[in-house]
Amino acid sequence: MNLQDRIINHFSDSIQTKQDAMNNLCELIEFASQKIVEALVDDKKVLCCGNGGSAGDAQHFSSEMLNRFERERPALPAIALTTDSSTLTSIANDYHFDEVFAKQIRALGQAGDVLLIYTSSGNSGNLLRAAKVAQDKDMTVIALTGKDGGGLAQNLKESDIEIRVPSTSTARVQEVHLLITHCLCDLIDQQLFGG
Repeated sequence: MNLQDRIINHFSDSIQTKQDAMNNLCELIEFASQKIVEALVDDKKVLCCGNGGSAGDAQHFSSEMLNRFERERPALPAIALTTDSSTLTSIANDYHFDEVFAKQIRALGQAGDVLLIYTSSGNSGNLLRAAKVAQDKDMTVIALTGKDGGGLAQNLKESDIEIRVPSTSTARVQEVHLLITHCLCDLIDQQLFGG
């Protein structure tokens, strides 16, 4: 297989994964957007986290909320828990890497807030810990996952939402997570500010 064939395979696989996600996830994406809107209308906020590329996704969501998506509108409260290197490294050094998000949620999270977690595997200790702390604080957890959802999917409560991309490929999962992020941003804007 030559290099261009590999490129075509990546595009084809991405298109197929997005098609599968569209056929299976629309209702969950809509429901997640409604939960976020309910929180925002109630003067609550969205905290976001993930590791690696998923940390980038968390930051992408919060930047679209704080600045703007595709229309001019007031800033919306969202915090990416992945961005403060001093906080992350001090918690990891003084306690444990599994606490880097949980400790921030203990300080910043309030009942009624939303924790938006991005993960392709659902098995990262720091994300499992973050979800548990958020649940203990009566926050809604929205988990964007892939593969089999991992330990995170197993530990979600009935009031939480899992949006699981139907793929075992980390790259494909992350590509669909970005599309879901943009869907959420559009649906939030539509519900809050109309057409």
